[in-house]
Amino acid sequence: MLEIVGILREVRDPRRANARHSLADILFVALAATLCGAKSCVDMADFAEDRLSELRQIVDLPHGPPSHDTFSRVFRLLEPSALEQAFSRCMASVREALRLAAPKGVVAIDGKSLRRAYEKGLAHMPPLMVGVFDSQTRLSIAQARAPDGAEIAATLALLDGLDLKGCTVSADALHCTTDTAKAIRAAKAHYALGLKANRRQLLAEVEAAFAKAGDTAPVHETTDKRHGRIETRRASILPATRLERTFDFPHLRAVGRIEASRDLDGKTSRSVRYVVLSKLISPRKLQEIIRAHWAIENQLHWSLDVVFDEDDARSRKNHAPENLAVIRRLALNLLRAHDPDQSISRKIRRAAWQPGFLHELLAHVR
Repeated sequence: MLEIVGILREVRDPRRANARHSLADILFVALAATLCGAKSCVDMADFAEDRLSELRQIVDLPHGPPSHDTFSRVFRLLEPSALEQAFSRCMASVREALRLAAPKGVVAIDGKSLRRAYEKGLAHMPPLMVGVFDSQTRLSIAQARAPDGAEIAATLALLDGLDLKGCTVSADALHCTTDTAKAIRAAKAHYALGLKANRRQLLAEVEAAFAKAGDTAPVHETTDKRHGRIETRRASILPATRLERTFDFPHLRAVGRIEASRDLDGKTSRSVRYVVLSKLISPRKLQEIIRAHWAIENQLHWSLDVVFDEDDARSRKNHAPENLAVIRRLALNLLRAHDPDQSISRKIRRAAWQPGFLHELLAHVR
């Protein structure tokens, strides 16, 4: 816990010198409150008031508990990049404490809207957070707000500061651009990017290549039967060196196809998806990558909405939406790092009820 307070003390305070509460104290209380289920600045202020004696064992709080206005003002003013750097240092400490190596599997990239955090009159354009997610450990690696919804620009900025050597970076068709492909390879990783009609000519060539290959393309098929439904997936792979030269798509080595069908209550739905890859892999490996990519939806976005009510978060002004989003992701990482056999919700309740359990959650950052 002292380690995390030390990291937070290095975050530059944007307030005037006469601020009553230490910035590190405020950020630590906000994180602790989020670990205990706080969902707003009002919740954080209530937590600080109710658990003041316990918090003073870790941070000073000489002027008593910060008010909800103090929390709100700090998160509005704080430079997001400074908090993101603190997030990265905290997660480096967590990985070291858990003896986790650098990410080596599938690293998923995707955007998530903060649906209720829009400025007045801009309900159609809520802030968009782009996240980088380690599908193997289920931990967030980095995140940033997309300026004016420019998800690709935010992704390129994130990739520029990451070393993903040995990973496979997956993303949806929005990111199927030459700039993204170059940035992923510059980060020493391979890519698996969705392909749709936003690259119409390349998609047409890939569809024609699979049609020509017919049954000669390598295939891996799986069938799942559960919850009253039957799901079948067929993954196919073809080499694509000619397409790299034709379309000037950097490092394009293979293209994949995923054919999926679902039978439920006598009704069958089918879909076909295509993927461009910087490495020729087996169809089985392609299926593993695609399934791992969806962890960012199921393990990150779903948890943020269901556990922390992120979709209903109403902080809207200045930098507050993205700063609070970073606090939520750090809290979720700490919760995931502790005892994987317990659910996230159960750990939040235990942290709220048992002071000692809250200390356990924070003990990974040391």
